[in-house]
Formats: sequence, structure tokens, C-alpha cells
Amino acid sequence: MKIASFNIRRMGPSKLSNKNIVNYLIKIFSRYSIIVLLEVVDKSGKAIDKFLQELNSTRANKKRPFTMVGSSRLGRTLYKEQFVCFYREDEAKLVDTYQYEDNQVGDEDAFSREPFILRFSCKHTELKDLVLIPVHTKPKDSQKELDELYDVFLHVKDKWETDNVMILGDFNADGAYVSKKKMKAIRIRTDPDFHWLIGDDVDTTVIQSNDHTYDRIVVYKDDMLKAVVPKSAKPFNFQQAYKLSDEMALEISDHYPVEVSLKKSSAAKTSGKAKTKAQKQGLKKVKKYPMCKMKYTAVSLMLCAYFSVRDSGYLVQIDGIMDSIK
Repeated sequence: MKIASFNIRRMGPSKLSNKNIVNYLIKIFSRYSIIVLLEVVDKSGKAIDKFLQELNSTRANKKRPFTMVGSSRLGRTLYKEQFVCFYREDEAKLVDTYQYEDNQVGDEDAFSREPFILRFSCKHTELKDLVLIPVHTKPKDSQKELDELYDVFLHVKDKWETDNVMILGDFNADGAYVSKKKMKAIRIRTDPDFHWLIGDDVDTTVIQSNDHTYDRIVVYKDDMLKAVVPKSAKPFNFQQAYKLSDEMALEISDHYPVEVSLKKSSAAKTSGKAKTKAQKQGLKKVKKYPMCKMKYTAVSLMLCAYFSVRDSGYLVQIDGIMDSIK
């Protein structure tokens, strides 16, 4: 089960009206079981609803469609954003959501965009209960907001009585925003129970002129860490994967998604092995189909025709030679 966070750089009607961008976003989204989006600016919600329909209409997603849930529009000024989460219902059931209220006595309005917290029941992983805390800090306030996440964590831990917490998103925790010295004043950084899965030297930005590690994934306690596939936490460099120009990549976003995989449960592994075995047996049967010869009334010629045979979910192509046509 692969989970991602993606600062998608003002995802709204303008971006989603560009068919080329939409096609690449569909490719990116289809990699994941759960993907949390930052910087969604679709005021009416119509553009992102249409995108969800397009996403689910593709061959890769028809059988395993995504569902979407989003926060209210957040921000202190006229400019507002949403957190939006796309998830596959065959892999994750949304149990609850919670919009952090940011009204802690003596420290009200600590966040420019209050975290929108999601709780999932995971169907095929070792870890069944999962809480996600998406983050998009205001750059100039990122140190304070990151430190305040500790209070958010404690509140959620108490509210839902779980330790299975993952904090993910655009922390803006690098460069001019948060120095290494300032990082030492952030509680989720200094508390040894929090594991930062994306290293400090990992570039999560598309822009070639910097190599900042703005985007992060953090998990709480060893049980959560053990549920993660080792070395699976990393940015997905879609520019490299799809061989895009700098200009095209930046039209998609100035950030890469950051992703991590959770280990499959024993039952899911067993089921997967059984399915693979059945599919292989089906393929062997299909491969025994004889070569095809067909006659048509026409001038003699040689053709190579491909006939599709569907068996056990696999599509196999068989060369058929049509000759001696009369």
C-alpha cells in the first residue's frame, strides 16, 4: 500500500483545464492507494470533481476507483487552500476526519492552514489503523507551526486513542525557512519517538536552482516504523520518470510527491501468491492455442494477424499466419 503527499501548486480550474497536465496527474495519482494533496484552490469544487471522474475512467482505475474527501477552505487572507485526499476504497476505509480547531488557550491561531486529519482502516496491510496528519506550513512561520504539530499530535492521540500516526506534507523545513539550529527547537524533531523518513539531504523540489528538502514524512513510534517497507520513503521524480522538460514539470508542480509504502499483511501476501499462481497456470493453457490459418477471397498475400485471447485476467497475443488466400 503506497501513500503519498503532494504539494500540487495551486490545483484549480486553470491547471485542470490543461489536458496535458491532467494526463500526467492521472499517471502520478494512479501510483498510489492514498494521496494527500496540498494547495488545492478550486473554490467551487467543480474542477476537482471532474478530475476525479477522469481519473476513475482510465483503464488502470476503473476496477479500483478513487474516492475523494476534502477540508474546508483554509487561510487567514482572501487566498485560501484545501487539503484534499484521494484514496482507493478497496484498500482503505475512511473511518473519521477531524479539522483541527487551533484554539489552544494562549496559543490561538498557530496555523495558517490548520491540519485536516484523517483516520483510515487499512484492509491489506500489517497496520490496520492509520492516522494521517497533512501539513502545509506558511514558510515564514514554519518553525513555529512545526513545533505546534506536537500539540496537534497529542490531541489526536488522546481523541482517537492510537499511536499509529503519520505526519506528512510540505514542512518548508529547509533553506532560509528553518535552519539546522532551529530544527533542534522543534519537538517532533527532537523527540526520539518520531522517525523522519525523508532524509535532510533529499531534494523534493522540481526547481533546478535549489535542492531543498521541504516535503517530509514522519511516523510515530517503532511499531509504526516497523510497518513501513524499508527504504520506500522517497520523492517521486516525475520529471525524470516521464522525461519532461523543466517547463513542463513546473506546470505540474514545483514539488515532487513524497511517498512511502506500508507492508502487506500475511493474508494479503498469501492471497497475492495464490492469484499469481492461478494466473500463470492460465497463461500456460492459453499458450497451447494453435496457430491460426484463415482464408479470404482476395489476391494471394501474407499477413500477420493478432488475435486476443482473454484468460484468467491476462491478455495474450497469438501470431496467426494467413496465407494461400484465394
